[in-house]
Amino acid sequence: MTTVQATPSIAEHLGELIELKKAARVGPDPAATERQHAKGKLTAYERIDLLLDPGSFTEVEPLRRHRATGFGLEAKRPHSDGVVTGWGTVEGRTVFVYAHDFRIFGGALGEAHAQKIQKIMDMAIASGGPLVSLNDGAGARIQEGVSALAGYGGIFQRNTRASGVIPQISVMLGPCAGGAAYSPALTDFVFAVRGIAQMFITGPDVVRTVTGEEVSQDGLGGADVHGSTSGVAHFVHDDEETCLAEVRWLLSLLPANNRELPPAVVTGDPADRRVDRLLELVPADGNRSYDIRDVIAELVDDEEYMEVHAQWGTNLVCALARLDGRVVGVVGSQPAALAGVLDITASEKGARFVQFCDAFNIPLLTLVDVPGFLPGVDQEHGGIIRRGAKLLYAYCNATVPRISVVLRKAYGGAYIVMDSRSIGTDLALAWPTNEIAVMGAEAAADVVFRREIAASDDPATTREQKIKEYRRELVHPYYAAERGLVDDVIDPGDTRAVLIRSFAMLQRKDADLPRRKHGNPPQ
Repeated sequence: MTTVQATPSIAEHLGELIELKKAARVGPDPAATERQHAKGKLTAYERIDLLLDPGSFTEVEPLRRHRATGFGLEAKRPHSDGVVTGWGTVEGRTVFVYAHDFRIFGGALGEAHAQKIQKIMDMAIASGGPLVSLNDGAGARIQEGVSALAGYGGIFQRNTRASGVIPQISVMLGPCAGGAAYSPALTDFVFAVRGIAQMFITGPDVVRTVTGEEVSQDGLGGADVHGSTSGVAHFVHDDEETCLAEVRWLLSLLPANNRELPPAVVTGDPADRRVDRLLELVPADGNRSYDIRDVIAELVDDEEYMEVHAQWGTNLVCALARLDGRVVGVVGSQPAALAGVLDITASEKGARFVQFCDAFNIPLLTLVDVPGFLPGVDQEHGGIIRRGAKLLYAYCNATVPRISVVLRKAYGGAYIVMDSRSIGTDLALAWPTNEIAVMGAEAAADVVFRREIAASDDPATTREQKIKEYRRELVHPYYAAERGLVDDVIDPGDTRAVLIRSFAMLQRKDADLPRRKHGNPPQ
């Protein structure tokens, strides 16, 4: 008599599915989780839980496995293939995420792994939601050869297609070497955690072989190196928990995509609040230093702002903040570093930030106290002309509401570049301490009155007289206003209220660029 095997019930199928997904989350080797924790690192799922609102994560392709053969791969086919992908929410707003799982193949990218990432990227672009990548991988999976490399190509292509369409944030939580480093470089913001994050194209061993230089992984591509020297990392943090909390804060300031405005909030900070403390913070003497971050804190809601690239290009401050609950991008000269001059690094930093704000409908506030561009052979040979032009190009190309405020000095080409009236700022304001001129009165007098000073019986006294004459005629606080290059000279204490009213007026600004495929910005 033939025995008929009973068909498994739905409950039995469901039990199998639950166990399969549970095993996939744990990973093929439970000891791998302990090894990850021993390195001071969280697992992919733990990171996602910190990033997203509790219980909001929906995973995509948790049961995906590679189909490669050779080099023993056919015997190692763990579920997820070393990357966790899906979506969830941050403060109730949808965010897409992928996280390398270092416990599986060291987070190395293979064909299936790449296809999972590409799928979630396609979903983010199609749905118009931000994309966050949690990077902790050993590069391309060598055993899969060129298939793995091609997977990176597909990711890079999508990074580029998503640029200016959805916010892209990369979080460096482990190694990222070789071609893998180019994906974070193509995104809008890079976060890095000290002690565990490293990024480099060629590692220390290759550097030693080729150049003879001895360098550690951290010394070559650690978080602080990229935060202060290369400029690759926009934010550097001491631990993963703080880092991911800051990613959440950044997301709260950004729109979901380029078709939306940044989220507005209700603030208890009065829109008409006077900021008389600015009179104490900013010395009237243009040669005395102060910290522009103190000025920003006074102006914005609740003294809260998020500084971008805080350790790189410190002579220019870029930050995201709110005025009357609405997000603005702030670009400010920093007299506390290099007297606030513009140089190669500051120009590139500012240009990138201005372009980002313009792409995502974030109005721009520029606080100007700039004595000029940094002189020197290194700057000229390093390309200050073309690289300084990046900031000029970014401002000229920006169509979002733009307001500039000259606090004190605004000299020469640097004045023009820092969103002056002549390059299209919507409102140019100034404090009564402003000095807008081709150069400072002292230097101008030395050029214009050189012969008279030299021929004088008392050159020092004559020079002082000529400096006063030049300042009286061409550098007084109302010279630019009289010529329509400044819309108004305002009481510093009214600055916050004037800015809020002005940005409210500009909220529906409609400006179009000429029809073109794209511009060709200076490189």
